[in-house]
Amino acid sequence: MTLHCAVLDDYQGAALASADWSVLAPDVEVTVLREHLPDEDAVAAALAGVEIVVVMRERTPMTASVLARLPALRLLVTSGMRNAAIDRQATVERGVVVCGTRSNSEPPAELTWALILGLARHLPEESTALRSGGPWQSTVGTDLHGATLGLLGLGRIGALVARVGLAFGMDVVSWSQNLTAARADEVGVRLAPSKEALLRESDVVSVHLVLGDRSRGLLGARELALMRPSALLVNSSRAAIIDRAALVAALHEGRIAGAGLDVFEVEPLPADDELRALPTVLATPHLGYVTQRNYAGFFAEAVEDIASFLAGAPIRRLW
Repeated sequence: MTLHCAVLDDYQGAALASADWSVLAPDVEVTVLREHLPDEDAVAAALAGVEIVVVMRERTPMTASVLARLPALRLLVTSGMRNAAIDRQATVERGVVVCGTRSNSEPPAELTWALILGLARHLPEESTALRSGGPWQSTVGTDLHGATLGLLGLGRIGALVARVGLAFGMDVVSWSQNLTAARADEVGVRLAPSKEALLRESDVVSVHLVLGDRSRGLLGARELALMRPSALLVNSSRAAIIDRAALVAALHEGRIAGAGLDVFEVEPLPADDELRALPTVLATPHLGYVTQRNYAGFFAEAVEDIASFLAGAPIRRLW
């Protein structure tokens, strides 16, 4: 019997070209969905009778209510080795195997620096002016050499961002609830005594934390008020770590100089979302991990996960 596999949210149409899916034939028939499924009804309709679903991280949540409407589902493959948008208990109760794929830390670290540099040197404004025949030079850039880079989180991605900051000649300081002096010394950065101290002294604050109960809403109105009016805030981690309303208010009122955002609580970002129009926001559509090497690895390992599942010995099983 041929099984049906649906690959969700392949925005660029890259899935089939990034791996050799033919190795699954004739046991598996693969369908790629390029358009985002906007709600539970759309997900249930598109995946009716589908046994295998491949999801790109947290683009389409697999909640208990969604899973209840997918009785045929047997295998769920996600990019990365964790996915907070998959209801673990519901998959276990329904006997759905969940497997992951490995990912590289370099792409999101690189995008973080694209956002920092774009903000610091006003690249969107200057590029637009040059293309449209506008004024030749209209902004004055912010120096990074000698400035303080504050990192909330010093895991794999945070450490890569820190090393680039050090190469730029920045004073790098970091904080998280579990960060130790030994880890900070290992990376070559200072350990901030508190989150508040980091926010007060940093010229650039970049978020590199996993979203959880302790990090959700970690930066609210009180915390943003501690930042310098000239400071830049960058988030390529998870949107919910920063209180959205507090951030929008701080940007509207000019209490921080700008924000570089690659993540949003609703994705794709609605066309009328005010973040699209704020002049001090440099925003990208969650491109942190979207590179050729990451995609090739993800889709190749997704194929391996499916083949191993069919052989009765799932690999990279999350639960």
